[in-house]
Amino acid sequence: MKKVTRALAAMVLMTALVFVAGCKKDNDINGDTGDNNGSGGGTYNGHEYVDLGLPSGTLWATCNVGATTPEGYGDHFAWGETQPKSYYDWSTYKYCNGGNSNQLTKYCDYPYSGYNGFTDNLTILQPTDDAATANWGNGWQTPSKDQWDELLNNTTNTWTTRNGVNGRLFTASNGRSLFLPAAGYRWAGELYIVGTYSRYWSSSLNTGCPSYAWDFNFDSDDYYMDCYLRLYGLSVRAVRSGL
Repeated sequence: MKKVTRALAAMVLMTALVFVAGCKKDNDINGDTGDNNGSGGGTYNGHEYVDLGLPSGTLWATCNVGATTPEGYGDHFAWGETQPKSYYDWSTYKYCNGGNSNQLTKYCDYPYSGYNGFTDNLTILQPTDDAATANWGNGWQTPSKDQWDELLNNTTNTWTTRNGVNGRLFTASNGRSLFLPAAGYRWAGELYIVGTYSRYWSSSLNTGCPSYAWDFNFDSDDYYMDCYLRLYGLSVRAVRSGL
């Protein structure tokens, strides 16, 4: 009788685990789980993704870096930094040797923007400087400008409210969707216009004007790719290569 009871308890536990849903699953830390082709998603290194059927096969995470639900705002990062902080400006920026935009010490293709004329011609975040990779592990990265463009060109999106949180819902032709909350942005010591506006980093530098990097921004009326000063704290939504 005890053996039967234990077996039933084990079955109940396994069933519960199957139906646990969220952005991070602590029991999945070593790789992919889930049937990507059948269910439209899965997890990698404990973080969920959705397959929107994009031409490149890029898989988009269902949560922001630092969040545990799709509606969570998560953390805000300066471009090229991997941890949130309390104050965002040039004086606290990791790759600036001073208090203004023409003293860059990494990711610089224009000598007048580099410290003492410094250039390295790096235009894509390296893994050690990528908030997605540093926090979620190899296999995840901040989307490039091209990957953001691909998302915009192959989905429709609308301003909506999900579980009380404003944001934009992207829907692909395969019927699957992705929600980006309006998480605002950080400058100096403040969080601005959260709930009505948001900016998400790409991994791509604005070449020729390296104090800026490309980002995706939106509000209730509009959405587009833009460039923003690297010092600002923006959201990061991770991606990974297709299976």
